[in-house]
Amino acid sequence: MSATDDAVDCKPNPPFALRSFGISDRGQKRDSNEDCFSIAELVRTLRVHQTNLPQSKTSLSSHRAYVFLIADGVGGSHAGEVASGLSVATIEDFLLNTLKRFSNLQAGEEQVALSAFKEALCQADSRLFEETASHPEWQGMGTTLTMAFAVNWRLFVAHAGDSRCYLYSSGKLQQLTQDHTMTAELARRGVISAEKAAGHPWRHVVTNILGGKEMGVQVELHNLDLHPDDVLLLCSDGLTEMVPEDQVATVLQQENDPQRACERLIAEANRLGGKDNITAIVARISPTGSGLDS
Repeated sequence: MSATDDAVDCKPNPPFALRSFGISDRGQKRDSNEDCFSIAELVRTLRVHQTNLPQSKTSLSSHRAYVFLIADGVGGSHAGEVASGLSVATIEDFLLNTLKRFSNLQAGEEQVALSAFKEALCQADSRLFEETASHPEWQGMGTTLTMAFAVNWRLFVAHAGDSRCYLYSSGKLQQLTQDHTMTAELARRGVISAEKAAGHPWRHVVTNILGGKEMGVQVELHNLDLHPDDVLLLCSDGLTEMVPEDQVATVLQQENDPQRACERLIAEANRLGGKDNITAIVARISPTGSGLDS
């Protein structure tokens, strides 16, 4: 065997970037919107306070990480919109002050990152209980939380509840997260079929959230590779309850523009009844320089 046969392809990945868009809609039946979402970017910043060199006062690193958050408040009478908003704000603060170095995540740091994301959700869970101590009218408030963190062709997902994170790749739509509901757990155990779970009257009973009656959220974690032209979708159950997955896949396949994809998904959920608040984030991954930079 020649030396060429044994050679390892060390060609570096192209620079990583994406374009994204999010929409949150009240839907057709709800009086208010208890969903909350956030799209953010982590980038290293250099601020020059004084210099005699001709240069910009602020310089940004080429290393960037992208953060997507969706929270669906649970319990309208228990300030679900407060729970979702507080959780997203708490995680944003955690990321800003703890994960700045992960804008250039290196090989071997995956488990460190996953531990940090788990801690972020646990801190948000604790924050909700702290707030109810001074606001007893919020007692029992809770929220689902799904977070995706994309950097250097890697995707990290931290999740609790029945909002979802999907990956559309190579023409296939894959649900990355599990639904933390009573019927989904029964289906996973084989007690009921997936078909029965989809229409079961208990399908909205969420078994794992931030806040609620007891502290101690169980954080589901994922870590996988990304590829050019992959598409991420984060959404609340107001979308997945209304729009079948094959239709979701069709929209993501047809629409290169994340904004247009979001608009079509929200419109379709409303056309089919819009029974709940509807939130969607779509992000398309592509090498820098392809016209899809964030």
